[in-house]
Amino acid sequence: MGSRMRFSTKVILIAVVARNIAPSLGFSSPVGESAAAAAPTPKNSVGVDPVADRVELAAPVASSALIDDSIFLNEAEALANLNFPTSEDELIIKAKEFLSANQGVERPELLDATFSFMGPVVGGSDGLGRDAYLEAVGSFQIKDAFPDLNPRFHDFRADKLDGGRIWFTSVASGTDNGLGFLGNKPTGKTFRTPPQACSLKFNEEGKAIKYTIGHVMERSMGNTGGLGGIFGPAYAIGKPLPFPEAQPYKPSRRYQFVQLIGNFAGKMKKRQEAKKSE
Repeated sequence: MGSRMRFSTKVILIAVVARNIAPSLGFSSPVGESAAAAAPTPKNSVGVDPVADRVELAAPVASSALIDDSIFLNEAEALANLNFPTSEDELIIKAKEFLSANQGVERPELLDATFSFMGPVVGGSDGLGRDAYLEAVGSFQIKDAFPDLNPRFHDFRADKLDGGRIWFTSVASGTDNGLGFLGNKPTGKTFRTPPQACSLKFNEEGKAIKYTIGHVMERSMGNTGGLGGIFGPAYAIGKPLPFPEAQPYKPSRRYQFVQLIGNFAGKMKKRQEAKKSE
């Protein structure tokens, strides 16, 4: 009984902590990605990138009378109003350095003492603290199970309303052909997650104070049942973790009942309106 409890605790800890956790350095890129990254940028006769030059000279898109400008944030103004001492470009570099260091594990000095890690399920309202995060992530080697794991971090940008925060997206993929996932035999199956929203927030000293991951942006994409983080790969290879949070979304009976009432009320209203128009 005691060994079973220890195994369950280990599985839960791994599941809730190791969402998207794998070093960015050393990932094998999909076909074409590494070649594209290595290809030199073409220059024209005067040494200027013609693509960048065309972008700079392109005329601004004309505004449409059908667009209500009042509902859109003036991003440049909002970012300037935050008056954060570190620029967006510098913060993006810091975020990429953190991710490249195995999510900060290989360079603990990047994490502030107040650092917390948080996902859709992880850590409650306060998230996991610095020491718990470093211990959990450092002991979980997801690339042992998925040697070709690629998180595909992209679309880095500064939060225009929260100073010091960088948002980015992950669409992870991998093949279960390594040492086996959580003690299971390799299945040879591949996974691809939906797009997931992630963020890193830094203080004015440049230390990471919060890391958030695994928030699915479009659950109909990928083959993980709409699940992100480590829950998604587990489901995709046929080894879902044994608790509701690690299963694809399923409406509760109470929600289904409310929907039935709403549909019935809608039909009754249409009938009443039809009778009035007769």
